[in-house]
Amino acid sequence: MTSSTVTIAEVADLAGVSVATVSKVLNHRWGVAAATRETVERALMASGYAKSNRPIATNIIDLLISEMDSQWALTLIKGVNAEASRLDYDVIITAAIDTDAAEATWLQRLRKRGSDGVIFALRELGQSTRDALAGRGLPVVLVDPVGTAAGETPTVCATNWAGGLAATEHLISLGHSRIGIITGPDNEICSVDRMDGYVAALRRAGLAMDPELVRHGNFLLDGGIRFGGELLDLPDRPSAIFASSDEQAYGVYEAARARGLTIPDDLSVVGFDDVNLCRWVSPQMTTVHQPLEEMGSMAVRRVVSQAEGAKTGGRLELPTELIIRASTAPPAK
Repeated sequence: MTSSTVTIAEVADLAGVSVATVSKVLNHRWGVAAATRETVERALMASGYAKSNRPIATNIIDLLISEMDSQWALTLIKGVNAEASRLDYDVIITAAIDTDAAEATWLQRLRKRGSDGVIFALRELGQSTRDALAGRGLPVVLVDPVGTAAGETPTVCATNWAGGLAATEHLISLGHSRIGIITGPDNEICSVDRMDGYVAALRRAGLAMDPELVRHGNFLLDGGIRFGGELLDLPDRPSAIFASSDEQAYGVYEAARARGLTIPDDLSVVGFDDVNLCRWVSPQMTTVHQPLEEMGSMAVRRVVSQAEGAKTGGRLELPTELIIRASTAPPAK
């Protein structure tokens, strides 16, 4: 073996123990007998692993996320924290690295304190950051990557196309034919997939896609208020709107109420995510459940697996599910 090719799995084979045991020794965790620990440490030295340039284990996972003031973000963070705690890791959360200077500062801090891996839940992941982390040999996992292709980077996301299809087919099944949509930014993969699901549902039902009923929002409350208002002010307004996120859907609620419209009597609304907001609003919101906590947990597991020497490349899609509540009904006669 050479230090440039040694993996934790190879060290485990040499020591005659499991990969998890080697990981515990590297991370200075309890639960390993003294004799076993000594055997593993000898294998680490003999294999060359301990002399390589690998990052020193820190029991830290970094999470970079677009924002922390949305329920989407809070739900994802909850899943990350729970799984990291279960695996005896700490999480450092950094929000909104959206400039080159902020990115450089974060990388400098990372080099100084170390990390066992990074989870990205960002609008965009710059190539310079990818290259810098690859140079350090750090595991990287993307959550619902947007704006750029993930390539071979391990990815955790939801079945966004299927979710958009289910939301729109539900509205069609109720008798709606004039259905508006407020997407997220049109350069984000999850947004495009939900839009494509919407279009596919219309085509399956023999309905034409009317560009007048499409708005490109931002997944946030203000996007729902603004673009929901635009759709509701059309001379021939839609009888239903698929808002592509729960916060954006709540913005549609506000736009409807400002115009004296009642949900679902005058307007049916479907969201996407199934955050707590859906059960707090009145009427409770029909939405597409996105397993955000599970996505966060899975991202942590994929980072830790890479840190322990496993190959975890590729895209993992977790299933969505339509949750029907009180914000949808047949169109008014």
